[in-house]
Amino acid sequence: MTKLEARLLDTSPYLKEVSVQRRDGQLEARVYPDLGLLKKADIINIYEEIKWYGIELYNMQAEENDKIRSFEIVTRPFLHKQNDISVHDEREPDDELYRGVKSYLSSVSERPVYPFSHLELDLGLDSLEYVMLFEFIEKSYGVHLDERIFAQVMVMSDLYEWIKEHKKKSDVTGVDWNDILRYKSKEQLVFSPKIMMVWKFALLPFFRLFFRLKVIGREKLPTAPFIIAPAHYSMLDGFVILASLPTPVLKKSFFLAYEGEFGTPRLKPIAKHSQMLLIDIDKELKASLQRTALPLIESQNLVIFPEHARSRDGRLLPFKKFFAILSKELDVPIVPTVIKGTFEALPAGRSFPRPEKVTVKFLEPIYPGDESYDALSRRVREAIEAEL
Repeated sequence: MTKLEARLLDTSPYLKEVSVQRRDGQLEARVYPDLGLLKKADIINIYEEIKWYGIELYNMQAEENDKIRSFEIVTRPFLHKQNDISVHDEREPDDELYRGVKSYLSSVSERPVYPFSHLELDLGLDSLEYVMLFEFIEKSYGVHLDERIFAQVMVMSDLYEWIKEHKKKSDVTGVDWNDILRYKSKEQLVFSPKIMMVWKFALLPFFRLFFRLKVIGREKLPTAPFIIAPAHYSMLDGFVILASLPTPVLKKSFFLAYEGEFGTPRLKPIAKHSQMLLIDIDKELKASLQRTALPLIESQNLVIFPEHARSRDGRLLPFKKFFAILSKELDVPIVPTVIKGTFEALPAGRSFPRPEKVTVKFLEPIYPGDESYDALSRRVREAIEAEL
């Protein structure tokens, strides 16, 4: 094992084996995770865990030439040849239940489904598709599947056996996002317009002085409800957007934030009364998504970063399509938003900002129309890219 591989292994307890090689001048990694430990920790978004708390954590400390530029997660140890497994190594159950679950998974994944298929690492399902899967299982088989249980049954054969043991009915039923998002949740929005004004009038003079903040396109903001979708480069971004919004818009705006960052005992009370909606992608995800839809359903605005994470190198990350799902299912426009300068001012790993010039530009609203989720997401990304 090289020193570089040893350093990479040390970044996360969930890395069991790593192999790094240089190809075309850039480092690539193969990673075999500790699936048992991930199960014990109830982690169901394994790729995100490995990427942000393994690979990117290592990259933040590594020299430029030693950064990992791409990685692949494998589901079997390196000494085991990945292609050795035959589809005949594990016989498929011959019953309606297995066929029903397999048919559903085949409809959401382009990859072949086998009994040994890991739902994330082999089939490529993500957190949004987990929510739909949970809904499908509950409606079709009358049994509630949550993230804690799902973490233990993320292999197709394990999921089948769990449903078989616990099912109360068998009536395959379709599911859609509209039913999930419009479900009448018991949760209520906490409006704090006065506190939001305190934030704005404390931050805006500082940002104007320290960052020479310039805001363009406020007149393009439509009447509520709508989604503000900024690119995400820095911990400053949410605060910069807050300070940039016109007062009437800000009072009606809620900000999506992550439980891991703002859900600590010290910050959670502040977040609750700062019109933040906290979500956790590894627990109560369905309730979190329904909570996110609440502002739009109640004719308020929502600020959501389409990348769901901060860029580590100043380039756009892939867009997650949940903001497009919200837009289309709730029929609200999206305002693509460009932020320039915050990455240079406060990139990941830096504790105090530099006095860089920061600009916020609100672009023309994009209405969902008849476009697919992917097409709508792509239009928003292209609008932002055109400005960058």
